[in-house]
Amino acid sequence: MTVVRGDIILSADKLGKRFGGFAAVTDVDLEVRRGSIHALIGPNGAGKTTCFNLLTKFLQPTSGTILFNGRDITRLPPAEIAQLGLVRSFQISAVFPRLSALENVRLALQRRTRGDSFDFWRSERSLHALDDKARERIAEVGLSDYAEVAAGALPYGRKRALEIATTLALEPQMLLLDEPMAGMAHEDIGRIAALIKSVSVGRTILMVEHNLSVVADLSDRITVLARGRVLAEGSYDEVSKDPRVIEAYIGVGHG
Repeated sequence: MTVVRGDIILSADKLGKRFGGFAAVTDVDLEVRRGSIHALIGPNGAGKTTCFNLLTKFLQPTSGTILFNGRDITRLPPAEIAQLGLVRSFQISAVFPRLSALENVRLALQRRTRGDSFDFWRSERSLHALDDKARERIAEVGLSDYAEVAAGALPYGRKRALEIATTLALEPQMLLLDEPMAGMAHEDIGRIAALIKSVSVGRTILMVEHNLSVVADLSDRITVLARGRVLAEGSYDEVSKDPRVIEAYIGVGHG
């Protein structure tokens, strides 16, 4: 089923997920506009991770539908939606720590052209043919000086940049970022935030992020979850002043 909905690239309608008798996500409606940075936030236990995993198809919904570019992707596996241009960053991470940053991106480019087949190991020449494109992606994330460094030896923040580069190698229309600032030192946060802003040009980004200052700086629109439901939606200025959001975050009246 394909439904064209103007500038909406990803939408969820009445999305729900139950684990036995527990409803982790209930009736979530979400619309992400093409070319925007959209954040999914909420207090601990709000259902953000479950919702994100449903949208990226790492979990199958119990109810509801998900559309990407007007196409129903509710039952498609992650690999298939990645081929459609909806890619979760860090699902294609730098999984070869002994290979250089350049080699990791080159392998991601090869995966883009060959899917999950690894017959490309037979031809070193075919890999080197992708060097120019790989260097473009390395440069896009600011890693040109680290191109020949083993992925496992990169500082944590640079590893995150490499993970984004391997994602960009899949030529996504939309990136889904799961807590991109998690575990990051203060000096790296600004660099990765700037990188996310840079790579968003011509693309759409949906991210789950706990760092609210980053959310405020980057996001065009924000959806706030609480107890598995949408609590509020709007700009950061709008949702940060919403009494329901304030109560959910600071626990007013809940002890």
